[in-house]
Amino acid sequence: MTATAATDLPLWPPTNPDHGPFALLDEAERGRLAGPVTRVRLATGSTAWLVTRHADVRQLLRHPGLSANFEKPGFPLLRPLPPQSEVDRQGGFIRMDGDEHTRLRRMLTAEFMIKNVRRIEPLIQRTVDESLDDLQAAGPPADLVEAFALPVPSMVICHLLGVPYADHAFFQARSRTLLDRTAPVDRVRTEVRELRDYLRELIVARQTGADASTDLISRLVRDRVATGQLSVDELVGMALLLLVAGHETTANMIGLSTLLLLREPGRLDALRENPDRAPALVEELLRYLSVVRTGLPRLALEDIEIGGRLIRAGEGVIAVLSLANRDPEVFGAADEFDPYQQAHQHLAFGFGVHQCIGQPLARAELRIALVELARRFPGLRTTATPEQVSTRDTSVVFGLNSLPVTW
Repeated sequence: MTATAATDLPLWPPTNPDHGPFALLDEAERGRLAGPVTRVRLATGSTAWLVTRHADVRQLLRHPGLSANFEKPGFPLLRPLPPQSEVDRQGGFIRMDGDEHTRLRRMLTAEFMIKNVRRIEPLIQRTVDESLDDLQAAGPPADLVEAFALPVPSMVICHLLGVPYADHAFFQARSRTLLDRTAPVDRVRTEVRELRDYLRELIVARQTGADASTDLISRLVRDRVATGQLSVDELVGMALLLLVAGHETTANMIGLSTLLLLREPGRLDALRENPDRAPALVEELLRYLSVVRTGLPRLALEDIEIGGRLIRAGEGVIAVLSLANRDPEVFGAADEFDPYQQAHQHLAFGFGVHQCIGQPLARAELRIALVELARRFPGLRTTATPEQVSTRDTSVVFGLNSLPVTW
């Protein structure tokens, strides 16, 4: 494709943030997407195929002829990435393929199975209760993101991994940089290295001491690193992935979900009166809000037909989970939030071999957080007008910068 032709393509992700936190695209942006499989231009100057239909996204994400490896030539990067050393590459299994991906993922699968997440629900409940105690004691007004949505999943993942929550300001700030598509490359490189060095120190301390802790990092050091099944650098990469993903996605879901429920009178009341409806409500929130809005990029390793389009080997393709979750062929009035919608087919956690390993934990945190917030703060309301709501438009994980509330 010529440079001139490429500039005529719609830009992905779009740069217009003016349509609010719940509309994925405005009419002009939708009009530029010529069908469910569309050629788009990326900020890096390259082009890729954008896949937006639910059935096509499922087909794409389970296809063995696609790679998640960012470093392969032609991979559709949404932003320039800093050069990585061999050490920096290790452990980040979400960008690996085949046996390498399977080996590392299997070491964590049991940790996040539903039965094991149920065992830590008392920890989640206690964390939510204590955070709401602090919120109530401080009194209104408050920023619900800073006081509740961000601390709860941060404290939970710190407890599970064995990372000191006292260091939350350090890792939260660097996590935001890693996810910001507009962050300077040099800054991303520096802050990734700082996070890796920090986690390496925690891991080495467990190796050199008589550590009988039961947190995940300690157990992986004893059971996998000490036996030669896992290197320290691989564990550093795995811990970095779990720490960042383990608080960022859920924090943004809690904030956005609360704003959505507050926008229509009676929604929090209904949750307080019918907490048994919370699991179904959570699925609809995950479908409707879909915080990973920029999509999952992949590289075709062979010619693939998706949605009637031929994607050639070497071409980039992006599965847009958020738009697939608004597919009217699957979800009816898909652009409307319906707390009674049967939303279990949503793709908010991805699909196929790379789907989110921590989804049972995220569901539990979101459910408990919203039920308790509704129960304990019946007069909760936001003090921000729709125009005053500040969103994270340049982040890979969409969310709110703040949510001013009172009660």
